[in-house]
Amino acid sequence: MKFLTSLLITLLTTPAHANSELEVEKIFAAANVEGTLVVRDRRPNGQSLVYNESRANKRYMPASTFKIAHALIALDTGIVNDEFQVFPWDGKKRTITSWNQDQDLRSSIRVSALWLYQQWAEKIGVEKEQKYLELMAYGNTTIGKDVSKFWIDDSLKISANEQIGFLEKLYKNQLPFDVADQRLIKDLMVNEAGYEWILRAKSGWGVTPHKSIGWWVGWVEKKDGPVFFALNIDMPNGIEDASKRKSIPRKVLKELGVLD
Repeated sequence: MKFLTSLLITLLTTPAHANSELEVEKIFAAANVEGTLVVRDRRPNGQSLVYNESRANKRYMPASTFKIAHALIALDTGIVNDEFQVFPWDGKKRTITSWNQDQDLRSSIRVSALWLYQQWAEKIGVEKEQKYLELMAYGNTTIGKDVSKFWIDDSLKISANEQIGFLEKLYKNQLPFDVADQRLIKDLMVNEAGYEWILRAKSGWGVTPHKSIGWWVGWVEKKDGPVFFALNIDMPNGIEDASKRKSIPRKVLKELGVLD
C-alpha cells in the first residue's frame, strides 16, 4: 500500500506498455532521498506519472531553475542584448571555479553563474521583477526583501507541477516574451541529444539555514511530441546528493522508454 499511496500513475498507453511495472518508489528508495517527480508525456499514447503527489503541489525555492525565466527577463529588459554579449567577471573568487571568468548568456546558464544573475536582478529592480513574475504567474510571485536573492532565499517558491506548466508554455512559445527570445533560451537549455531526441533541462540547488533543495526540470523532445519532467529532492548531504537530481529522472525516463 505504501507504493500506491506515494505514487500516482496515470497510464495513457497501449495495454502492452501499461503492463510494464514502474519501479519509481524503488528508485527513490535506492537513492535514499525524499522528493517528488512529475512526468507529463504529451505524445499520443504517452505515459504520465506523479511520484509523491502531495509534494508535487508543494512550493519550494526554484534556485537556479529560475535562470530560465530570469534570462528571458534580462533579454526583454535589454540588460542582455543577445547570447554573444560578454559580461566581465567581477574579480571576486568563488568556490565554483567556472564562475571565476567572463560570462555570456550561454555560459551563465551552463555553469549557473549566480553572481551574474544577481547583478542583472539589481539592474532590473524590484518593480520590474515583480511585474514579470506576475505576467508569468510564476509560483507564489514573491520577491521578498532582497532583489538579488529572492529565488534562493525562500521568498520566491514554485511547485513541481507549476514548473511543468511553465515549461509547457515555453515549449509552445506562449510565455509573455518575444518568440525569438523563447527559442534562444530553449536552445541554451540543450543538455544532450540522441538520434531521435533532444534533452533540454536546467538544474538547481538552493540552500537556506533550514533546508537544502535540489531540482532538475525540463523536457525530452521526441519526434511524436515532448515529455516534460520536474524533480525536486531534499539534499541533507549536500554535494553527496547533487548527482541524484539527474540520476533519478534519467532512470525513470529510461524505464518509460523516453531516453535510450
